[in-house]
Amino acid sequence: MLVSRRSLLRAAAVAPALALPGVLRAEQQTTLRFIPVIDLSFIDPIYSTAQVSRNHGFMVYDTLYGMNSALEISPQMVSGHVVSNDDRQWDLSLRDGLLWHDGERVLARDCVASIRRWAARDGFGAELMAATDELSAPDDRTVRFRLKRPFPLLPAALGKSAVQAAFMMPERLASQDAFKPLAEAIGSGPFRYVADERVQGARNVYARFDRYRPREDGKPDWTAGPKLVHYDRVVWTTMPDAATGVAALQTGEQDWQETTPHDLLPILTRVAKVATRILDPRGYTCMMRLNHLQPPFDNPAIRRALLGAIDQSAFMTAVAGEDPAHQTSPIGFFAPDTPMASDVGLDVFRGPRDMAKVKADLKAAGYNGEKVVLLVPTNSQAQKPLGDVAADMLQQCGINVDYAGMEFGAVLQRQLKKDPIAQGGWSAGVGNWQGIDWLNPAGNTNLRGDGKAAGWYSSEKMQALRGQWLAAPNLAEQQRICRDIQALSFEEIPYLPIGQYKQPTAYRTSITGILDGTAVFWNVRPT
Repeated sequence: MLVSRRSLLRAAAVAPALALPGVLRAEQQTTLRFIPVIDLSFIDPIYSTAQVSRNHGFMVYDTLYGMNSALEISPQMVSGHVVSNDDRQWDLSLRDGLLWHDGERVLARDCVASIRRWAARDGFGAELMAATDELSAPDDRTVRFRLKRPFPLLPAALGKSAVQAAFMMPERLASQDAFKPLAEAIGSGPFRYVADERVQGARNVYARFDRYRPREDGKPDWTAGPKLVHYDRVVWTTMPDAATGVAALQTGEQDWQETTPHDLLPILTRVAKVATRILDPRGYTCMMRLNHLQPPFDNPAIRRALLGAIDQSAFMTAVAGEDPAHQTSPIGFFAPDTPMASDVGLDVFRGPRDMAKVKADLKAAGYNGEKVVLLVPTNSQAQKPLGDVAADMLQQCGINVDYAGMEFGAVLQRQLKKDPIAQGGWSAGVGNWQGIDWLNPAGNTNLRGDGKAAGWYSSEKMQALRGQWLAAPNLAEQQRICRDIQALSFEEIPYLPIGQYKQPTAYRTSITGILDGTAVFWNVRPT
């Protein structure tokens, strides 16, 4: 079965080259072979909150600002900006020579439409638009924000690397409904998406965009600075399991595996031509999402009662093993060791778990044995073990669990359903986010209290606190507000934090230049 699958993939990769008249030129092309953590279900990174869609987005699209590995924001597609009218007007100037993959010029009106589409889905974007009186393109190279009030975090919103990033796309695509996925991927980024070489569930192909113009200043650092491409093609091959990916890395069939399960790391440390390292010390923050629209988790008392059942260390050990260097618990609602994190409320996770008490607390809160549909992505290296621990935990405290195991793309689709479980809805699910997704209350979409994020958490108190944070005059005040946000989160339970783990990547030593942060493909070159 495995051999035939690999043979099929190799045949699919070779066939297009043999059909070309310039076979020799095709053979001379350099190709970076990459194993993503999971297949790319959606090519629209504004519609999808999946990290794989975000990584795909940074290949195909570009952003107005970029973020380096120290989380500093700098111009990317823009040459700079001018702030005037008592900080209530921002004029962003596009760089010269920017082109879409179809050859058309990048115009300011494209960016205006892209910002609007992104802001319809992203919490930080929604806050920016709420502060905006008018967003316009007074000429082809100027994007203008006229603000109702000062919004000093404007570059941070447009330049964040977290889900969902503010990717720019042509107006004809950006003007389409943000709540329906695009079927076409045309950007101005350093790579073109080669749609006709896609093999569903197995492969995605990217080709270097010859007319891409990198920034001329700065140094490559995550999504900031010049994006210098040294490979003609990048081929993402989804493996049937992690062990197969490790084997392909050992033999040289593949060059880079995005994430390598911790229990397989000892195998790779013995391979002289393979290196491993952690690209982002902020790691992955994990959650158990609860559906606030459906019983039993529409009841905040029941949500709070579950806190006593959460053993964050057990969740993280299931993903990252016993090594304390690769896991952190307890954690709250912001990524550990980042400016907004605090110890507020964390005592609830300390000490042994008393499932009998949790069971009694659930009953007192009003739980009457309702079925709980738990969504578990069975083809996810990290989320599958998280789901298994969650199912066991819920069963131990007397919850009537319906384990709904399905592939990742199906989970993404189903968690958007607001229907009761009898009509195909859901009750709970697990998820892993990168630490950069939980840096602050504007970027952490799960803390939106407007009822729009999956889970549909709604809270006027939370919305008010997020507004205060955005208007805070300094870091100390931001941190104070985030302590209040975390205290409110432990009262209202927008979701249940279940720990943080640090995830190594693995690659052949025949490649160099991999940047810190998330997996990006500029600056990478053969040795």
